[in-house]
Amino acid sequence: MPHLYAFVVAGIGVLAFKMMQLPLPWLLGPIFACLIAAMAGVPMRGVKMINDAMRTILGVAVGATFTTTLLASMVGMWPTLLMIPVMTSCIGVVGVLYFQRLWGFDFATSYYSSMPGGLQDMLVFGEEAGGDVRALSLIHATRVMVIVVVLPFLLKWVWDADLSNPPGAPAASIAPAELALMVFCGLAGWQMAKRAGMFGATILGPLLLAAAFAMAGILNHRPPAEAIWAAQFFIGMSVGSKYAGVTMAEVRTDVTAGLGFCVILLVLTIIFVEVIHVAGFAPPMETILAFAPGGQAELTVLALIVGADMAFVVAHHVLRIFVVILGAPLFVRLFDTNTGEGK
Repeated sequence: MPHLYAFVVAGIGVLAFKMMQLPLPWLLGPIFACLIAAMAGVPMRGVKMINDAMRTILGVAVGATFTTTLLASMVGMWPTLLMIPVMTSCIGVVGVLYFQRLWGFDFATSYYSSMPGGLQDMLVFGEEAGGDVRALSLIHATRVMVIVVVLPFLLKWVWDADLSNPPGAPAASIAPAELALMVFCGLAGWQMAKRAGMFGATILGPLLLAAAFAMAGILNHRPPAEAIWAAQFFIGMSVGSKYAGVTMAEVRTDVTAGLGFCVILLVLTIIFVEVIHVAGFAPPMETILAFAPGGQAELTVLALIVGADMAFVVAHHVLRIFVVILGAPLFVRLFDTNTGEGK
């Protein structure tokens, strides 16, 4: 029943956003609707298998844009790629101080709340380190939600980005054989990456397989608009549904702490984007999409819609997740000064 509630509420969100002509109705509509319903006590839960399958669509969409020329251009990204570990370190240091000193969280919870990595990975690492899993879940859900909600309006306001662009061609205009190849890239790439133990397997596996077919000249289209809208719908529903069962005590502490941290993240992001822009390393719109510490899937959607340089955006997010997943367990052992006090 919680699955059905989530579907219905998310659908209402899409309709409401379309009626009010608000941007990104298939993504932001489900986020807001599920968030409001969750805060009102409606029991909701996404379907993990479907959510994972929807992420494979984004992986294929990005991989299909790759060409040998585009791949070669990634070599010139090294100045901004080098700034990813620097920014991640800054976020970690400031975040730990913020959560420990201001909110009284223990070190493990503070540390893994600060790390801008994948939600599931940070929950697993945080639980193993003795952190508060519920607090981690709410803080990371808040981080992803705020970044995904704020960025579209920032893109529209500052760069007048067209958020109404269809994310792909209609399904009817793509040959059935091409559609079948996309499905194969999504499912096979996902499973191969999963068996290889690759992080972000649902996106990176399909991305790599689709990129191989695209560079070989076999795959010539991105997934159709209908598929990418479906991916937005389920991703938005998943983000909003994570607040199901939240209590007012958790709103006052965990969610509010997460909102405050989002302000810090946005300020740090703007500082790094401005430095990169002034140095002339990359265009500002691509830079903010590449450096914004939101969810990889959600930011991939935004980059696809505004027509950003997908290689640039994806390369930086993959490196950020790589740095966090490999570095977080190592650094937490080096810098754990927890005295046993705190939340």
